[in-house]
Amino acid sequence: MAYVIGIDSSTTATKAVVWDRDGRAVAEGRAEFALALARPGWHEQDAEDWWRSCAAAVVHALGSVDGSDIEALCLTHQRETFACLDEQGTPIRPAIVWMDVRAAREVAEFGSEEIHRLTGKPPDTTPALYKLLWLREHEPETLNRTRWVVDVHAFLVHRLTGMWRTTTACADPLGLIDMERGDWSDELLARAGLSREQVPVLFAPGEVIGELSAAAAGRLGLPAGLPVVGGAGDGQSAGLGANATQPGQAYLNLGTAVVAGTTSASYAWHRAFRTLIGTVPGTYAMETLLQGGTYTINWFLERIAMLDTASLGLGLRDVDLLEAAAGRLGPGAEGLLLVPYLASAQTPYWDPAARGVLFGLAGHHGKEHIVRAIMEGIAFEQRLAFAEMEPQLEQPIDVLLTTGGGSRSSLWRQIVADVTGKTVVACREAETTSLGAGMQAAAAAGWHGSLLEAAAAMSGTGARHTPDPSTAARYDELFAVYREIYPRTASLHQALQRAIEG
Repeated sequence: MAYVIGIDSSTTATKAVVWDRDGRAVAEGRAEFALALARPGWHEQDAEDWWRSCAAAVVHALGSVDGSDIEALCLTHQRETFACLDEQGTPIRPAIVWMDVRAAREVAEFGSEEIHRLTGKPPDTTPALYKLLWLREHEPETLNRTRWVVDVHAFLVHRLTGMWRTTTACADPLGLIDMERGDWSDELLARAGLSREQVPVLFAPGEVIGELSAAAAGRLGLPAGLPVVGGAGDGQSAGLGANATQPGQAYLNLGTAVVAGTTSASYAWHRAFRTLIGTVPGTYAMETLLQGGTYTINWFLERIAMLDTASLGLGLRDVDLLEAAAGRLGPGAEGLLLVPYLASAQTPYWDPAARGVLFGLAGHHGKEHIVRAIMEGIAFEQRLAFAEMEPQLEQPIDVLLTTGGGSRSSLWRQIVADVTGKTVVACREAETTSLGAGMQAAAAAGWHGSLLEAAAAMSGTGARHTPDPSTAARYDELFAVYREIYPRTASLHQALQRAIEG
């Protein structure tokens, strides 16, 4: 038997999936880790948890598979998150996570059209660049002690191989790479107070960038010398796993964040999307982004709903029960709209001061109404993002290939189809992010003639949803209201932020 492993180090867990030649998962392991809210809007993690959870997930996945049958492994990861390390690779402070919004002032002061052109990233709190500028201002001693600034991929590659290496498609979301040159920008590094000696060596995604060390092999249960293949950020990897590789297709990752993207052979930059380096060398990914995806649903379940359905012994999760109740409601959740800016607004507004809004709240609304409003609000946001993005593309998007935890919901998939007016197709494998990494490992191991051939051979689709004309017409009316909520309250978001800071 021959297998590869795709390791996905996401925002709150690491998943290790063993894939066969047909893209079927034969074993998997998962290990969760904490996401700390140090202050409102500040999201941090212990970088050591990335390695602990990675090792635990791989060991668990190999419980039913012989490690000697693994031919290569590849990593994908949460993007923009970074760690500051000392000479030995030990974290100096907690890692700052992609959804952290502490650098709003730095975005306003340093964000520019030139940085956008250079990096493909509109000014926003998401890229690490602005958080590094925040550290330079507020924690200069941290940067003075920092030997390495690394993305999650580079951190894990070092633990696996002992080498400080990453790929352009992994490091690019940090906002420190010249996109057209595909290399670190000396100008941006200097602006952040860094040098090339403090960042990892860059490789193309899909290259073998090291071999598994004896120490790591012993801990994971894999053979020493196993090829470690350079991956891509989780959004690009999910798109590859979905085989969204043709014009007119887009991947829609309904995960912690909601990311939709399509590929292009040429570099372009625009406020309607952010541009990243693609999984296939020489390509780019144009993405829309909403940080508050299933993050918003989990916030509601954990902090507001608090149903504890597990205690009923019915084998149901809280989200299952609430989704069933939400499915009995019609479009518009009986007059309730929710703007899901719990972690600020990205495309197309890029406003770090923006916050969530419940609009139309009345006494008859309950938990099921809020859950449906969250699903619909995220779908409205995607429609809004596509309306701005598609005029900049070579051709409109017709098909959305859905991935991520939220894609398991048939109700949510149908809502997205009805709201956006596009065909929504569920991917065969829910773990398409890990599958994308598995495809890169498979191509590097020589299973297929190219990465595109690997994507075609190892992917598959499931349920298909087309827009219902009558429901879509209802959503057209609701969208006309929804799209006005943020523009009419934008100045109030800014005023609220100033009041809180004051």
